[in-house]
Amino acid sequence: MFKYMRQSNEIEQIFTTINTSAISISIKNVDVRYNNVAVIEGVNLDVPAGQVTALVGPSGCGKSSLLTCINRMTDTVAHCQVSGEILVGSDNILHTKTDLGILRRKVGMVFQQPNPFPLSIFENIRFPLKEHGMRDEKSISEIVETVLTQVGLWDEVKDRLKTNALQLSGGQQQRLCIARCLALKPEVILFDEPCSALDPVSSTTVEKLIKGLTPDYTVLMVTHNLAQARRIADHVAVCWMQSGAGCIIESGDTESIFERSIHPITQAFCKGDQG
Repeated sequence: MFKYMRQSNEIEQIFTTINTSAISISIKNVDVRYNNVAVIEGVNLDVPAGQVTALVGPSGCGKSSLLTCINRMTDTVAHCQVSGEILVGSDNILHTKTDLGILRRKVGMVFQQPNPFPLSIFENIRFPLKEHGMRDEKSISEIVETVLTQVGLWDEVKDRLKTNALQLSGGQQQRLCIARCLALKPEVILFDEPCSALDPVSSTTVEKLIKGLTPDYTVLMVTHNLAQARRIADHVAVCWMQSGAGCIIESGDTESIFERSIHPITQAFCKGDQG
């Protein structure tokens, strides 16, 4: 069980209060190394609160590695070292005393492949709530309905909540994973290519859902789809390999990056000439 468990009345208050507290992220001089080999070096990036920031760039330049630093998923990777400073709000989450349970409730993550638990639709959302200390079944049921409604799934599944989630379509599974993330009331949501495994119709649904999360949530999304970034992102950061390691070569609001970028690599990449 999580070592940070609070009193039950405080837990109920956390999960039944509407989230209105999106927070910014500030990444300062971050390096990531695997077996002492740098994959990311000297990354600096500010992610504004309550907006969508897209992290783009060619495969292998460290985008996903950077993303997983922000909720310390890198801790689960053997021989991975992360240095620098990552401020989520005012907290440096790379500090050794960071409570990872609290951090991963505050900073949720949705992966490239939908990964529902092999449980019922209802239990997919109930399970993490119980793990985080929620016990009131009425409140849990209300949260299940609320988040499934939020992702546009409630009307599709309300009569089969006991059905195994693995029986849902790929797009429905991904929306369920987003709902499961939302149930924990995060302030930041990380998306690692959330539409790459989906058909165009499901991708459009998920894109609209991600865009609709703002301004209540801060969203940082890795995508290889430049058109997608242009459609839904407020800000874009371009990641590129420099001297054998990934770094951010340019960032700014979406229109500026696509229409008035300064770095020649960004200019070429956004035109489809490189990458």
